[in-house]
Amino acid sequence: MATSATTSTSGPSDSQTSSSPAPAPAPTPAAYAEARRTRPSVIGDDAGLSHEQGKTYPIYLRGDVQKGFGRGGKELGCATANLPSSVFDPPSKLTETGVYFGYASVDLDAETGGAKDGGVWPMVMSVGWNPFYKNEQKTAEVHIMHEFQHDFYGKHMKVVVLGYIRPEFNYVSREALIEDIETDKQVGLRSLDRPAWSAYKQDSFFAEHAS
Repeated sequence: MATSATTSTSGPSDSQTSSSPAPAPAPTPAAYAEARRTRPSVIGDDAGLSHEQGKTYPIYLRGDVQKGFGRGGKELGCATANLPSSVFDPPSKLTETGVYFGYASVDLDAETGGAKDGGVWPMVMSVGWNPFYKNEQKTAEVHIMHEFQHDFYGKHMKVVVLGYIRPEFNYVSREALIEDIETDKQVGLRSLDRPAWSAYKQDSFFAEHAS
């Protein structure tokens, strides 16, 4: 797997926040409706990353899982693992807010389900301010599409980002947000369900040990 793209790495951090500027205003209802209407059901070509996409992706992220806001699983049915804020530090390519897709793995031991849960799994990642909840800090929240047996706060997570699904939106209701999350998950899964994309599960990055 090509690993020439700049890797955005991070070590342990006690904060999931970023000191980035305040978020831009939410899109108008008309702009939101148009973005939903034109959202592709699959991202990228079957052949894999194009030459142009290859200038940005894959993006390699790593860091210890941080305590988040605790609402993803409880309120949205979509538990997330927060990366530390250092993933936004230059020269990170993670500059645009919105929803991304790719693969992720968590370094687990026997007590935290390593034998069953220690693989490489599809993921979608929300980057930004989550305007529905009026966050004051920028976060990178990863939803790994696998049912884990245990919590893994503090464990080391690696993420390979392969593409961008959509920009960040505000929502009129929690139900609308949940609907969009489910759509994002399906777009991510369909996009990865092609040989040129699923091959990234074997990326050597996932075999690297935490520094």
